Amino acid sequence: MNKFAIIASRFHPEIVEKLVKNALETLAAQGVQSDVIWVPGALEIPIVAQRAARTRKYDALVCLGAVIKNETDHYEHVCREVHQGITRVCLDVSLPITMGVLTVEHRNQAIERSRDNNRNVGLNAALAALQVVATLTTLGPDL
Repeated sequence: MNKFAIIASRFHPEIVEKLVKNALETLAAQGVQSDVIWVPGALEIPIVAQRAARTRKYDALVCLGAVIKNETDHYEHVCREVHQGITRVCLDVSLPITMGVLTVEHRNQAIERSRDNNRNVGLNAALAALQVVATLTTLGPDL
């Protein structure tokens, strides 16, 4: 049985909680056990993802959060650092880590991408993690 961790930002809880809910439901439907690890904001996701990855307790990580442009002066910096940090951890630790951090212009866009439907970013990040784990399994062990 696979075990995943969901690393989720507490910032914008009305949005991120829906992403987490959909990710958990998606993973549970596939028989995957999941731990949810909450962090204060999106910038904290990479360091916590790195530590979680290094424990080797998880087969994949799903990173979830929301960064909304019209609510922060440093939107571009936050988005860039979160994306680069997650990518770096993924490659450095050789563990599937999916990016479900919304980077949107307006709150309405974030609300739309967190609805309980097939466009929910949490659901899609969980599905992507499942697919990458399956693909890597067919490729064999990382040497």
